[in-house]
Amino acid sequence: MIPWDDDPEQRTLMHPLAGRTAIVTGSARNIGRATAKRLADLGANLMIHARSDADGVAETVAMLRTSGARAEGHLADLTTEAGATSLVEAAVRAFGGVEILVNNAAIRRNTPITEMSFAEWREVLGTSLDGAFLMTRSAAPHMIGARWGRIVNIGGISMFRGLPGRAHVSAAKSGLIGMSRSVATELAPHGITVNVVAPGSIATARGAAAGAKPSATATAGIPAGRDGRPEEIAHIVAMLCLPDAAYTTGQTIQVNGGSHYS
Repeated sequence: MIPWDDDPEQRTLMHPLAGRTAIVTGSARNIGRATAKRLADLGANLMIHARSDADGVAETVAMLRTSGARAEGHLADLTTEAGATSLVEAAVRAFGGVEILVNNAAIRRNTPITEMSFAEWREVLGTSLDGAFLMTRSAAPHMIGARWGRIVNIGGISMFRGLPGRAHVSAAKSGLIGMSRSVATELAPHGITVNVVAPGSIATARGAAAGAKPSATATAGIPAGRDGRPEEIAHIVAMLCLPDAAYTTGQTIQVNGGSHYS
């Protein structure tokens, strides 16, 4: 029997993203890290990013390299044009191009509207929405040149539900839907898809470190009866990045255990 790695057809089936390069923003931990790992498992080269978490980036890169993937890390402030450009250029230098972009970097605050400063409002929108725009604008020319691309923007349940204290988060994440639909229409002729994945309540390392534990009250509104796992979001993101997902674009996919429908 021929080993999988010696059979080109089987290798393609196992690693459908081989030769593709992916940037996952905010990938030093949680959903971003899980997404990077899933894309690497499918054969992609990975550029790992954080704004300032150098240790988290190094840990993620080391984890991916241990599994046999090609991975590099880069720190950048994506609220600035220079930061977004530097991240894309770092990926191009390391791997020769960019075909996959997952805009996951975000800041999540919880502040009543009467106490919310304009600086906090701008900080949240600057990271989640402006950052996604700047990264998309910087990466798109490389995808257009390759005649192939996948862009996935990570939203959230606050896109659809009026959660108190989350006006800035809701505005930023809702903006991703409009931007994604417009860019999907614009880039479709170039073989590029643009979609949104909207997670519900997800159990993260940050919550665990803070001592947060799921409770009956916290999960009462989730038909699945539990919080989701970062790997479950990563699975949906990865599906949208596959070659076979070429006819899915401009869509928003909710992954929330049934806690919200639209």
